[in-house]
Amino acid sequence: MAMKTRYQVLLWLLLTLIGAGYFAQSLVLEESHPDFLPGQTSHGHYQIELACESCHTEPFGSEKVIQNACLDCHKEELNEANDSHPVKKFTDPRNADRLEILDARYCVSCHKEHVPQHTREMGVTLPVDFCEACHEDVAKERPSHEGMAFDTCASAGCHNYHDNKALYESFLLKHSEAPETQPLSVITQVIQATTEASKALVSPKPKYPNNITASTDILSDWEHSGHAAADVNCMDCHSTKQNPTTWIPEPTLTQCESCHKDQVKGFTSGKHGMRLGVEINGSALPPMNVNESFLAKDHKMNPDAMSASLTCNSCHDAHSVDRKQAAVESCLNCHSDDHSLAFENSKHAQILKPDQTSVVTCATCHLPETEIEHFGQKKTIIQHNQNHNLRPNEKMIRSVCLDCHSLGFSIDALADETLINNNFTGRPSKHIESIDMALEREKK
Repeated sequence: MAMKTRYQVLLWLLLTLIGAGYFAQSLVLEESHPDFLPGQTSHGHYQIELACESCHTEPFGSEKVIQNACLDCHKEELNEANDSHPVKKFTDPRNADRLEILDARYCVSCHKEHVPQHTREMGVTLPVDFCEACHEDVAKERPSHEGMAFDTCASAGCHNYHDNKALYESFLLKHSEAPETQPLSVITQVIQATTEASKALVSPKPKYPNNITASTDILSDWEHSGHAAADVNCMDCHSTKQNPTTWIPEPTLTQCESCHKDQVKGFTSGKHGMRLGVEINGSALPPMNVNESFLAKDHKMNPDAMSASLTCNSCHDAHSVDRKQAAVESCLNCHSDDHSLAFENSKHAQILKPDQTSVVTCATCHLPETEIEHFGQKKTIIQHNQNHNLRPNEKMIRSVCLDCHSLGFSIDALADETLINNNFTGRPSKHIESIDMALEREKK
């Protein structure tokens, strides 16, 4: 009997070791969907699902632990949005009764991970009419809302839970009488065409080790680049500050970040580069390949680009660093959804300056210029987080659309899925009454 028990113990230990080895192998090989995940992650987090410690900073952590992890990544975004439902609103004792219905102090009250069967747009896991929990009497204060179902609150042109900057009543009123579209002369002043800033400048002499062979094409690309114009030489990218004389054949994100810290921060915050912004076992995750994206699974990516990895050089050629190429061509090399494929024949692409360079590109809307604080000074950079103003799409209104269009037209256009798919060729098929309602309320 004792012998049998001993064999059972040994068998249990053996199976345990085999199981542990299997899961350890999953971690080491960094498989896309390891078997130990409790469920598929949302579109926003699936790229970093292997870096469990990014969210689960403590084993079996409480809601507060997870909340801190959420804010580590999203606090700056919420502050910029002037969050209309901040945590402090729900720590107010006057709202204590509402917490019994919906504890909105925690992100995970609405955004649970690993429950794909309940996950909706924007990663929300609550029924879409959750606004009713706190606003069931809204029609008493605003008769214009009488009869509206609560599953329409988040429809385009109405309300967004966190970010209502483009939809505040005062903002609607301020822009209620603007012309539908700005004259072309105004548009071309607002949006600057992407050009090679170095064309009129003299390039320095390239500097690289004698044992390195540089092709004529590479040297030519560099000599006509913005890097050469700014006297950024070969060794500035192909070395590190710690070892400035040691040649690095293939520079990494670290080299880019030494000069482009703000751009790298944006890049690693968006879906293009977020895997490079987190670590597992002390090392950054490898860049995502195109074939790993959700858009690829939905057949919305170019089949010829499936093996491409997403790094700075995916959009910017390593030596020419051509911003014009990165603004359209690089996007269409990978993206083949209806909206992207329709760009080149759209009204946007046909807006030209005298040099026949389109002043509206993919980057104009999805990687817009933004102003930031830099050592106490205002600084304009290109926002490299392509998701920054994309979800919800009304976030694009203030930073992009109003440069050329009225608020009313922008709200209507962004609410029309067909118009978005054909890249805004035509007119909106529906009218969102947000501005009309604000004007009517002002009269009373």
